[in-house]
Amino acid sequence: QVQLVESGGGLVQAGGSLRLSCSASGIRFSNYYMGWYRQAPGKQREQVALITSGGSTNYADSVKGRFTISRDNAKNTVYLQMNSLKPEDTAVYYCRGTRWSYDYWGQGTQVTVSS
Repeated sequence: QVQLVESGGGLVQAGGSLRLSCSASGIRFSNYYMGWYRQAPGKQREQVALITSGGSTNYADSVKGRFTISRDNAKNTVYLQMNSLKPEDTAVYYCRGTRWSYDYWGQGTQVTVSS
């Protein structure tokens, strides 16, 4: 059974930092592309950051320079370090793992940034 479990969300003031974690089980984690997505109320889900199985990264323009995605294959975990948070970063953040036709999502974790 595949599970992606996010943690680390919460309430933070603007300018603050949070670190999200996504722990994976049931998959050969090192082979998967891992991504962080977010969905704000009334908006479509959007990709925030992606890290390939080889460690290459890609970021949405809105978070470049503020967020960092990383992975620890020994721990089957992907991280999202979020710095200089803004109220517009408020959303539910989801972890996603993909490989070929396999596509798995976590249940999401709420991030709220107060002004």
